[in-house]
Amino acid sequence: MQALLDVILPVFLLIGAGYLAAWKGGFGESAVDGLMKFTQNFAIPCLLFRGIWQLDLGPDFNPWLIVSFYTGSVTGFTVGLLGGRFLFRRDWEDAIAIGFCCLFANSVMLGLPLTERAYGEGALQANYVIIALHSPICYGIGITTMEVYRAGRDKLPGAQVPARVLKAMFRNALVIGISLGVMANLTDAKLPAVITDALDLMIRSALPAALFGMGGVLYRYKPEGDFRVIAFICAVSLLLHPAITFTLGTLTGLSTEAKRSAVLTAAMAPGINTYVFANMYGRARRVAASGVLIATSLSLLTAWVWLSLLP
Repeated sequence: MQALLDVILPVFLLIGAGYLAAWKGGFGESAVDGLMKFTQNFAIPCLLFRGIWQLDLGPDFNPWLIVSFYTGSVTGFTVGLLGGRFLFRRDWEDAIAIGFCCLFANSVMLGLPLTERAYGEGALQANYVIIALHSPICYGIGITTMEVYRAGRDKLPGAQVPARVLKAMFRNALVIGISLGVMANLTDAKLPAVITDALDLMIRSALPAALFGMGGVLYRYKPEGDFRVIAFICAVSLLLHPAITFTLGTLTGLSTEAKRSAVLTAAMAPGINTYVFANMYGRARRVAASGVLIATSLSLLTAWVWLSLLP
């Protein structure tokens, strides 16, 4: 029990410190926005670029890692979309935003630091494999679904939809960092030591700053909206997604290391990007923000449970 607390509490204490600083007025909205812009647009893309650039899949890579994790993700999106529309009677655009909340786990700000603290820095290879596909797949699903629905509603020519989807995706700094990392990996690019040293300085600030800033963001968005929908998002994100990943990882014989990374990442609360997506389309913003806040708080308990179940 003490070992689990040693892993989980420092991460959530850092989030709590940001929340407390914002609550007490020492970390104003402009400061929160500036810190989050720095982490989301610069530091974390650098972290993702370096991690994916140096990622060596090798002969031990198991494609069932991707299948196990993203089957849970896509199932979560489908359940969230249909639940939002037919269970909670939201319109289709709100339902798509709710589905996105159930799709996009916080793989970077929570998944990386928790996995690192639990199993060490050397255990992050499977995390980077998941993260390399995370934003492209999740934004691809969410943006494509929303744009296809809107194109049908507005009777736009189908030929315009791909350009709209690509434009929306490649405005995202995380997607750009991942794409550059993939290109560097595939071309076996070499960078001068002075550049990699500068990258390392930026990377060391990424996760601590992002966690502290996340606390400030969560303070801003008080729990509001339909609490039944929020509870639904929490259940899908924290229970259904990791349960599917755990089951498939077990059935397909994932290695212990890959299974740990996949399940723990799947068990993370919805990321801030779920609010970014909801805000981008002006749909279900209160539900998305409240879902991030409440699910992040609950994940203190659920992450403890999943860490206890993992080998």
